[in-house]
Amino acid sequence: MSEMYISQQQEEFCRAYVYAVVAAAGLRSGKPEPDDDSVDLTISSRGLNGTRRSPKLDLQLKCQLGGQIAEDPWPYDLKAKNYEDLRHTDYQVPRILVVVRVPENVEDWLDQDEERLLLKHCGWWVSLHGMAESQNSSTIRVKIPRTQIFDVSGLSGIMSRIGRGELP
Repeated sequence: MSEMYISQQQEEFCRAYVYAVVAAAGLRSGKPEPDDDSVDLTISSRGLNGTRRSPKLDLQLKCQLGGQIAEDPWPYDLKAKNYEDLRHTDYQVPRILVVVRVPENVEDWLDQDEERLLLKHCGWWVSLHGMAESQNSSTIRVKIPRTQIFDVSGLSGIMSRIGRGELP
């Protein structure tokens, strides 16, 4: 049996984390093909949610190896192409960056028994809407607030704001 590269495992785990949050929030998700616009997943809600019917949200997903974080906000080095694709203000569907941090050791990514499935560590989100253009051609360091956890409550709040015509 051939094994995945660690980067592929990170991508799959990140998707699983986000899909679990989306499902628990009672929302829908879809994967655009091909992913050439820094959108890995689109989330949508059905019906009237404020002043907008059926709001949508586009996500760029990233996964970072590492233990618990101490800094707030914490730094993440994002590829310049993704930064540019996420910072523009003229998209019809709002976009956010979601970064899921996982332990260094793959065997520690999840814990499971008959009662629970625990995914480690956590995902956070940040909107880069309206951020300044960068002259850097490789990576841009973005700051992710620890208060912006990508969980059911956080995602529901984002979708409610979009439904009211506000930005995430």
